[in-house]
Amino acid sequence: MRPAHKGLPRRGAWPPLHNRPMPAASRLSPRAIGIGAAVVTVLVWTAFIVIARASAAHSLTPFDIAFTRIFGAGLVLVPWGAWHVAQARRRDPTQGSLFGLSPLALRITAVTGIFGGLGYPLLAYTGFFYAPATHASVLMPGSLPLWTALLAAAVLHDRLTPMRLFGLAMIVLGDLLVGGASLLRAFDGGELWKGDLMFMGAAFSWACYSVVVRREGLDAVRATIAVTAFAFLAFVPAYALLAGLGWVASRLGSAPWGEIAFQLLFQGVSSVVVAGITFTRMIEYFGPVRTTMITALVPGLSALGAVLFLDEPLYWNLVAGVVLVTVGILFGVQRMRTGGVGAAVAARG
Repeated sequence: MRPAHKGLPRRGAWPPLHNRPMPAASRLSPRAIGIGAAVVTVLVWTAFIVIARASAAHSLTPFDIAFTRIFGAGLVLVPWGAWHVAQARRRDPTQGSLFGLSPLALRITAVTGIFGGLGYPLLAYTGFFYAPATHASVLMPGSLPLWTALLAAAVLHDRLTPMRLFGLAMIVLGDLLVGGASLLRAFDGGELWKGDLMFMGAAFSWACYSVVVRREGLDAVRATIAVTAFAFLAFVPAYALLAGLGWVASRLGSAPWGEIAFQLLFQGVSSVVVAGITFTRMIEYFGPVRTTMITALVPGLSALGAVLFLDEPLYWNLVAGVVLVTVGILFGVQRMRTGGVGAAVAARG
């Protein structure tokens, strides 16, 4: 029997390969995942505002763009949801809902689908046909933390600290600087106020979705699949039928195929599949209020993009609104309680 080499373990002493711990560098921490999700979300949201406003100047109607968003996302997420539910039903036949397309219970699927899958895009896309992207850059990401903080305080019993209240006051002031002028001209025949109200309504709808996600402790992928499955079944067949009968105005039949393909990819895949999962992942780690406040970069970046790419004017009130909203969001982030982060991570574990 040959002696073992000095300093080396005996044969069989090494643990099996699949039981060895992974190197620390190869595992992403929850913090790294949360920050990465935040970066992706901010970039996609910024592009969403600029591209949605540019799309309003082309051949599609707001509901046409919503159709491409929901249909494009459905092409990816509906089959994924069916597979996910089929796997879950092997263990528990009661899992899933919505004809086996949603991995969540029917009530949660409907609530998240109404707010996140239908309310947000329909209000937002319609708003872009009345108001410019510079208004959307302030009013949508700006009023989102306002609505989310108020809803979280009412539903989740989140505490509104003095620092957070100061930040929210800055956001309200910024919103008034941008949207207040258009509301004052509502009776003069202008239509900017319609878009501004729809932008704030879209933010409220997404805030409702955010709070439901946190209250129910929903997984990012499952929540995004459920939202898309509900919107796909509720909107796509109905809109296709109404448009085919000529009961609603649609330009999908006459629009260039290249434009439709682009909308399917960006509005559907990027804005829903990618940003939907990353945004919900942010909620899991940061909580709903802190997540919406991390979007502090979106107002400034999207307003700058509107000026550079859409040649929109940047008046003093818009600049002041962007600054106030950004400052308000940043103040809200500074003094958030860390307990929410730990609770989110614990819920995932």
